[in-house]
Amino acid sequence: MATMASLFLKTPGPSQSLSKTQKTHFVLPLNYPVSYSWRSKFRAVPGARIRCGPLIEPDGGKLMDLVVEEPQRDLKRRQALSLPQIKLSKIDIQWVHVLSEGWASPLKGFMRESEFLQTLHFNSLRLGDGGSVVNMSVPIVLAIDDSHKNRIGGSSSVALVDDKDKLIAILNDVEIYKHNKEERIARTWGTTAPGLPYADEAITHAGNWLIGGDLEVIEPIKYDDGLDRFRLSPAELRDEFTRRNADAVFAFQLRNPVHNGHALLMTDTRRRLLEMGYKNPVLLLHPLGGYTKADDVPLQWRMRQHEKVLEDGVLDPETTVVSIFPSPMHYAGPTEVQWHAKARINAGANFYIVGRDPAGMGHPLEKRDLYDADHGKKVLSMAPGLQRLNILPFKVAAYDKTQNRMAFFDPSRTQDFLFISGTKMRSLAKNKESPPDGFMCPGGWKILVEYYDSLTPAGNGRVPEPVPV
Repeated sequence: MATMASLFLKTPGPSQSLSKTQKTHFVLPLNYPVSYSWRSKFRAVPGARIRCGPLIEPDGGKLMDLVVEEPQRDLKRRQALSLPQIKLSKIDIQWVHVLSEGWASPLKGFMRESEFLQTLHFNSLRLGDGGSVVNMSVPIVLAIDDSHKNRIGGSSSVALVDDKDKLIAILNDVEIYKHNKEERIARTWGTTAPGLPYADEAITHAGNWLIGGDLEVIEPIKYDDGLDRFRLSPAELRDEFTRRNADAVFAFQLRNPVHNGHALLMTDTRRRLLEMGYKNPVLLLHPLGGYTKADDVPLQWRMRQHEKVLEDGVLDPETTVVSIFPSPMHYAGPTEVQWHAKARINAGANFYIVGRDPAGMGHPLEKRDLYDADHGKKVLSMAPGLQRLNILPFKVAAYDKTQNRMAFFDPSRTQDFLFISGTKMRSLAKNKESPPDGFMCPGGWKILVEYYDSLTPAGNGRVPEPVPV
């Protein structure tokens, strides 16, 4: 992993000051190959370049940093001793992490009721100026039960602790309100069908109340899993993009191993940005690092696989920044993909790649996709508060049997293409079978096979936990 860790230390150009942030600018999406005609009015002039300052401004004009400065931490710990306590789950701590570093700017803590309702009903938050809005499509809330509510009583602040009673944060000026779980699930996923992974994990059995307030996070969130060096905050990413002299930053969100179809999307994006006149577009390869469902490949194995992709030259380390996005995964399709895009604005990205069925999953009860595969990219281009972000939709990538490589699907020669689904990919890896040459780099495929081999049942028939990396 040392090789990949060095990727965000490269400084190919002179540094620029982050203090020279320019005013918010509105830009139009690039005309990438898409099938729906309503984007035709956004055709770009050949050789033209979209106006852009060094880095896009964060939502609300300021990146939130909710971590207490070091000289004040002992004082905050003493103050917390007299406060009612709320014990956080692992997912709660991941949301504290997200909030603390400003991924959800301009939020200053867990949502109060007005923010919660705006998110559920409008997928956006109104700013203090009374008119402008920023995108916010998933609720970032903290649930408590009746006993917690009674213990808090009239206290205006509470201490948030982990399962070992270590102080994580203080929540101030708290507001407690009803947790309508059915409405939250229905509006986030568009269904209340049982079997939604995040809902089952974090909502269904959670408390009947939500508590919002302003966060003071005692110290930066660390996981001590060997991957903390990859968890760059939005401020750190902005600093790195500036050091690299990036004049465009394009982000790719993923929760799966990188195959050559993904790489095609990323490398072709850079080629097109260069054609538009940008001199140094930089890729943010940004795997999701929070909660994922049980059958997804764990983060540590994905990071090993990503390393091999870079070592094998599938992606260029000189123009790629690898980092971990700390958010939990909802699998909420067009609703959640807005959150993924919005968070990358705060990290400095002004372009966002979106493919087929982003943040989607299979229906929990029926044999079909839960969401229309094209709705995610359509919604992104219309979503309130995302006007400043260039959405880069692509046609589906598939394996071209005539060229023995991944390519953009050509419907005029359907018979030449092979679609290798995630299910098929996992099946091949589990059975130690090789995919077609050109589907994934050999080193990356070997890591995937090793992961599934680590899940092979032991002699007693029990499936072990994944072997630590």
